Amino acid sequence: MDPNKPSDGLALAPWRWIAGAALALVATSAAADAVPAGGGGAGEQGASADSAGSADAAGAARIPAPAADPMTQLKQRLQQVLDARLARDARGTHELQLPLRSVSAAPRRKAPAAGARAGTEPAWGYGGSNGPARWGELDPAWSLCARGRRQSPIDLRDGIAVDLQPVRFDYRPGGFEVVDTGRTVRVDLDAGSAIEVGGRRYALQQLQFRRPSEERVDGRQSEMSVQMLHRDADGRIAIVAVLLDEGPALPLVQQVWADLPLERDLPVPGSAAIDPAGLLPPERGYATYLGSLTTPPCTEGVLWIVMRQPMTASRAQIDIFARLYPMNARPLQDAAGRLIKQSAAAD
Repeated sequence: MDPNKPSDGLALAPWRWIAGAALALVATSAAADAVPAGGGGAGEQGASADSAGSADAAGAARIPAPAADPMTQLKQRLQQVLDARLARDARGTHELQLPLRSVSAAPRRKAPAAGARAGTEPAWGYGGSNGPARWGELDPAWSLCARGRRQSPIDLRDGIAVDLQPVRFDYRPGGFEVVDTGRTVRVDLDAGSAIEVGGRRYALQQLQFRRPSEERVDGRQSEMSVQMLHRDADGRIAIVAVLLDEGPALPLVQQVWADLPLERDLPVPGSAAIDPAGLLPPERGYATYLGSLTTPPCTEGVLWIVMRQPMTASRAQIDIFARLYPMNARPLQDAAGRLIKQSAAAD
């Protein structure tokens, strides 16, 4: 490889450039010494000898004027070049740069979107090949749906009657959105409402409706139920379930139905504030046990609080939901010897 031959991406060191300039200046100075001071080039060489002057006069005309020392000129010129180079270096690089080939930047790999798994979630439902009996086979992450030992719902019978600590309901009016998920009607609630039970505070997050009720009390099933999902600061889940029998209309249900979306998976803001306390029965006795979510992935360790006194919804309100979802309840699961506690008397 020729070290003096420039290539793409290489810089010429300043000493090479200065050395070349010095050689050029030496050559220039030597040439200047050979040229007469009175003129230069072919004009001087082709001058006519018409004048009949003496040889001494002609010779005197050709005597060159005194010239500065060539090394002094070289030093002065080099100093000028160096001064200009240092001034330029102060603004940029200290080397002469040759143009580099443009290199296209490698495309960035897009990070997977948060919640990307939701887009690949297997289709599931309440009947056919993707019904509850097959949930555990549809996704390895849903294996608890088939093999779990604390699954919900269960028939709440043979419970132990004890003086259960009352649930403190701290429900407040607030904003909400209604979503038709394709499997139920879900109500997402603004923060502010909560329950306190067992020394923990669980924030109310959403309501979901079922038909018929998933929960049964001593074998009895209701027309519908509403499940109120809560979560504490550590991520623990508590669900308060209220049974809905046919009877007088329930204002809160009517309010939700009035804001039903026209399309699935399209949240619709509620037209007015909603008060979750409107779902609670006057008597606050309940049954409780440890179970699971009743939909995939069937997560266990959920605290269930099932109100023993049902509320009512009108036939028209029930029929509206039935037109959307005639049946969206998971079948009963094996209680597997779990302890069920219930209030000894109405609170």
